[in-house]
Amino acid sequence: MRADARKNYDHLLAVAREVVTEHGADASMRDIARRADVGLATLLRHFPTREALFEALLRENLDALTQQAVELETSNPPDEALVSWFREGVAFVQSYSGVVALMAGAHAAPESALYASCAAVHSAGERLLLRAQAEGTARADMNGDDLFALMSALGWLGDQSSFAPRADHLFHLIANAILTNQPSNDVKKAKR
Repeated sequence: MRADARKNYDHLLAVAREVVTEHGADASMRDIARRADVGLATLLRHFPTREALFEALLRENLDALTQQAVELETSNPPDEALVSWFREGVAFVQSYSGVVALMAGAHAAPESALYASCAAVHSAGERLLLRAQAEGTARADMNGDDLFALMSALGWLGDQSSFAPRADHLFHLIANAILTNQPSNDVKKAKR
């Protein structure tokens, strides 16, 4: 990509990030173009679909979440690694209002622009879960789909203002349900 095209691309992403942070996944492509001081056609040249825009916005965060799982696999006990990664995953899905629905839909749709990034996150979480299960510290009756669904559910709850004050408590309840033989305080002590 030429330097000027790259600069435009980066500018569009920065503006899109601001608009999506304010308005969530329902942010208007026209509003993004207007705020970036470009025409809608220019935005669509870089991001031909709404999903392509979200893939670009979310890829960096999803890649970081995947990389974090790799690091946690080698540096933390399995149960701590799983809970730490799960906490980061929940925080990420709560970062943009409405992103949960996009990720949940893309998770099982190989034609989706978000599929590869979501599949990588799903696989990373599943590896951490399998590692904890092998150690006997995570429920044996769960799989990666269950973990992804629970992360999505907690993310959705975070979007609901009536549940926001209880978000941390709900996280601990779910984390305790994932782990075996863990008193409530042990999960709270896991790295955040």
